[in-house]
Amino acid sequence: MKKIFSIVLVLLVSAGAFSQAISKITLGSNGNLEAISITIDDNVIINLSDDGTIQKFGLQPYNMRTENYGDYTDKLDPYNGRIEYYTQFDNEAFRGKVKYIGKTQITYYASYDDEQLKGKIKSIGTSLVSYYQKFEDEAFRGKMSKFGSTDFAFYSSFDNPAFKGKLRTVGLNNITYYSSYDDKAYAGKIKSIGNVSYTYYSSFDRPEYRGARKTGSQQQYINGIKFYVK
Repeated sequence: MKKIFSIVLVLLVSAGAFSQAISKITLGSNGNLEAISITIDDNVIINLSDDGTIQKFGLQPYNMRTENYGDYTDKLDPYNGRIEYYTQFDNEAFRGKVKYIGKTQITYYASYDDEQLKGKIKSIGTSLVSYYQKFEDEAFRGKMSKFGSTDFAFYSSFDNPAFKGKLRTVGLNNITYYSSYDDKAYAGKIKSIGNVSYTYYSSFDRPEYRGARKTGSQQQYINGIKFYVK
């Protein structure tokens, strides 16, 4: 009996510990980071911008749930479960912001915290969120540096103009981009994610093809993280 109780307890703790996870990184056709999608309890997806702001949240559209394919950053079904907001009696930095989505609590840095941090998300469930500080490079200052155990790095202001400030690594995945010295049809676009390469039609190709992706799947699952390239 004790053994069964211990197993159940471990499973409950594990479920809580892994109830928030990065489900997808969405990158625009220009290589910009468009959304960091977090999956929480009840299969709710929260889309965050690179500075940790909630863009929207909801359920993945029904017709995409079984295959887990497609771009659901702009197409989320309404979540009709519990949604609570911080009230007028709470700290001014997070007053009116989302407090609970289902069983998952969201906390924020308060008005007495560092000026650059106040009002930003501090945690989603058990996952803590960290940011690059005001003394760091201006190209990524204020952007997310970590969600839970996953680190984010960005190219600095000293890097090539075509990709400075863009996402450089997510966890174990390195991301490279075509530089401003490359063909203008694909300068700044994604060149590789991990060991997956991307190529594009050049400015010498037919006008309707120029800049369009030639090789590299729109969606890739690399080193445990799903990437969607528009």
